[in-house]
Amino acid sequence: MDTTKKYKIFNRDMMKCLAIFIMFWGHLIGWVLMDRYDGDITKYYELPLWELILIYTSLFCPPVMFFFIEDGFKYTRDRKKYAKRLFIFACIAQPFDWLCCHKAFGWWHTNVIFTLFFGLLALMAWESRFRLWQRIGLILLCMGATAAIQSDWFIFGILFILIIHGFREKPKVRCITYFGLSALYFGLNLLSLGKVPTVPLLVEIATMFLMFVAAYLCMTVFYNGKKGRYPEFAKWFFYIFYPLHYFIIWIVENIVNR
Repeated sequence: MDTTKKYKIFNRDMMKCLAIFIMFWGHLIGWVLMDRYDGDITKYYELPLWELILIYTSLFCPPVMFFFIEDGFKYTRDRKKYAKRLFIFACIAQPFDWLCCHKAFGWWHTNVIFTLFFGLLALMAWESRFRLWQRIGLILLCMGATAAIQSDWFIFGILFILIIHGFREKPKVRCITYFGLSALYFGLNLLSLGKVPTVPLLVEIATMFLMFVAAYLCMTVFYNGKKGRYPEFAKWFFYIFYPLHYFIIWIVENIVNR
């Protein structure tokens, strides 16, 4: 008997609700402050450490999204329809993303759903019947597209999705490569040493990495792979909530800061 089954307490909708709840509060605090600081993200390092930690707990959400893209790729009945839906909602979410993010990242920045869309295309390319060099070429095109449009997590998001999919049946290898890529991504922040206060920078990096650890544990230990009670309602709710949460944050920004 598999004793780990007793820990699998979260279904798909519960996991998504947990992820977006954490994302919402982290984004709310972070982007309200960002508006106050006129888009200067370095001001975060002047915050009390507890506020900095609370902002970066929002990074629990991205790896959960990456896991569910791979999960959706495996179980959806129509992958092309799934990709089309992701692209449509990425476009719908973009104006709302600009409301909050343009001061920090510019108007060329695009939202994470575009990365999820190209991540799904990369999985479709990898599992296609094309020759190996053609599949690799298509994946590189997907990565290049995310870099060109500056979508959240861009190349790294696609790499996480490919790792989760490619090593699904090899949990030890998946764990090592996942955490190795996480360490590389967050370790790049060390390039800011000497430019920003050291302790807040290290706290930021540690918080982000721990959120990726927590998300990985939730998706591999506590997630039971089952749908929620109302899967059709939940599917559309999560698509709608992403642009909606930016709109709510924009309203709060205007109330609090102006």
